[in-house]
Amino acid sequence: MTEAVAGTDWNAWQDSWDRQQEWYLPDREERFRVMLDMVEAFAGPTPRVLDLACGTGTITARLLDRFPGAVSTGVDLDPALLAIARGTFAGDDRVRFVTADLKDPDWTAKLPHEHYDAVLTATALHWLHSDPLRTLYGQLAGVVREGGVFLNADHMPDAGTPRINEAERALRHARMDRAKAAGALDWRAWWQLAAADPVLAGPTAERFEIYGEHADGDTPSAEWHAQTLREAGFAEARTVWSSPSDAMVLALK
Repeated sequence: MTEAVAGTDWNAWQDSWDRQQEWYLPDREERFRVMLDMVEAFAGPTPRVLDLACGTGTITARLLDRFPGAVSTGVDLDPALLAIARGTFAGDDRVRFVTADLKDPDWTAKLPHEHYDAVLTATALHWLHSDPLRTLYGQLAGVVREGGVFLNADHMPDAGTPRINEAERALRHARMDRAKAAGALDWRAWWQLAAADPVLAGPTAERFEIYGEHADGDTPSAEWHAQTLREAGFAEARTVWSSPSDAMVLALK
């Protein structure tokens, strides 16, 4: 580890990422609370968790804060966010991180465990189109143990309610505009800061080579997610939390 990396304030980067995400998702912590409630309901206080598309380790941080006896494997492809995650949890033997592309048919072979009590993900899988997501759900059915759960909290709009959707969007964006005028960082501004940081500049450049500027995936409804998860091999699936624009679907193996 170089002196620059050793001296990096990873907790400050974590906090900065949280604030940037909360600009888009003011109810972000509430979805994490419900997510961990469901983990406790099905796996108890010492779960083995797969933090899918883990980013900076946001879910892992909240998991270990609530359940100190838990263990977590974080999986992502983003080199910049993984750098923050690895820096944050360096020396914590409860946590491992794996670099893997979820579109790779063999990505599960990189995991340190064959099965997990819970697989958790939030605001990430909308980067995938429906067909790769359907394939991923089939793979996850083989990763979650019998009686275990998968939880996905993401953008899941209902196309059948266009006027409701537009009214909610207008209100949300007006609030976001006011917060940005008061100094809140948006996604682009946050990445500009990362690109200017001597430690994160290289991983950030690599990240944009991998992903480009914007996500190009799909945002199907919660009903689509639940049905697709059942078709993939989960016994039950339904929404367990929702906001006016997002939802969280739980699938039970």
